Amino acid sequence: MLLAAVVLLSSALRADEVADSAVSSAAATELVVLSWGGAYERAQRRALFEPFTAATDIPVRVLQYDGGIGGLRQAVAEGRVPWDVIDMTRSQAKEACGENLLQPLSWSLLAPAPDGSPAQRDFIEGALGRCAITHSIFATVVAYRRDAFPGYRPTRIEDLFDQQRFPGPRALQRTPAVNLEWALLSYGVPRQELYQLLSTQRGLSLALQRIAELEDLQWWEAGDTPVRLLAEQKVVMASGYNGRFFDAIVNRGLPIEILWDGQVQEHETWVIPQHAPHPDMARAFIRFVATSQRQVALAQLIPYGPSRHSATLQIGSDSDSGVDMRLHIPTYPLNAERAITQDDDWYANTYRRISEYFHAALLDGEEQSSIDSPGSGQP
Repeated sequence: MLLAAVVLLSSALRADEVADSAVSSAAATELVVLSWGGAYERAQRRALFEPFTAATDIPVRVLQYDGGIGGLRQAVAEGRVPWDVIDMTRSQAKEACGENLLQPLSWSLLAPAPDGSPAQRDFIEGALGRCAITHSIFATVVAYRRDAFPGYRPTRIEDLFDQQRFPGPRALQRTPAVNLEWALLSYGVPRQELYQLLSTQRGLSLALQRIAELEDLQWWEAGDTPVRLLAEQKVVMASGYNGRFFDAIVNRGLPIEILWDGQVQEHETWVIPQHAPHPDMARAFIRFVATSQRQVALAQLIPYGPSRHSATLQIGSDSDSGVDMRLHIPTYPLNAERAITQDDDWYANTYRRISEYFHAALLDGEEQSSIDSPGSGQP
């Protein structure tokens, strides 16, 4: 059934391309996907990888990373790329696409909506890029230990920086992205003016100063670290990914709460790197997992918002716990009331300069190798 993968693309490829795809797929032994591990990967295995293998007989091998495009840049330069598909944030995908590290993706490979509507109309705005296709929306949020604040509890993102009312150590991701936005929000800067102000020396200095004022601050990189720090009571508040915190609350029973105020939303995408070993099989995979059915299956295991309108309408309860997942996705109206959408273009144009300021002000010469693109780390 290896050739079944080719059928998935038959409506999107010309006859000669189908023939080439057949040769490539038949010769392949497995599809290698680079993803993010943890609860996120466990959900992907059940909702995406195992169904793809069942439909095509093509095994999926999953490797993990914590974000960034440094490894991809080196692999492409050497012409030895070990991955067929990468699960990558949109901001990183734009940067990688601009450096010609990714293959262009034709939107015609995408299946229509269940009612027959073209995929271009079914996907949310900004989901279809030149080299990347958004599959879900995740959010970086703050979570806190309920037992750390028996009286008043945090309600606004400003409370992250208020260690008089809410004392205790914090944990933040070791990257400028999100931290800068939150710092300016704590001054009362309107959401629509954040990136304009961050483009000035004054705005950047204000943000860095606010972060520097935090006492007992710990920096994290791997996506599972914030949950561990909260579980071990090493911090009382931590930034992290909404899906990881949901898993800790629902499946592990940890006494933590998500603070949705100021959540920073970002697109998560599928990309195919240059020199990928099996690009046609990778396109077949993307077509399969980007359908409404597969997006719904994933959203009912981990609360990330689908990128297709038709999938959002079908979200119900968690497949294991019975929890109504609509209440826990970042795009749910109550959760998104004061959400920020990360400005990918701003970061793509300024990140290296901003990162230098960030490191000089806050990290005091620490190793910088892991901070080479926005949002390193993921869901």
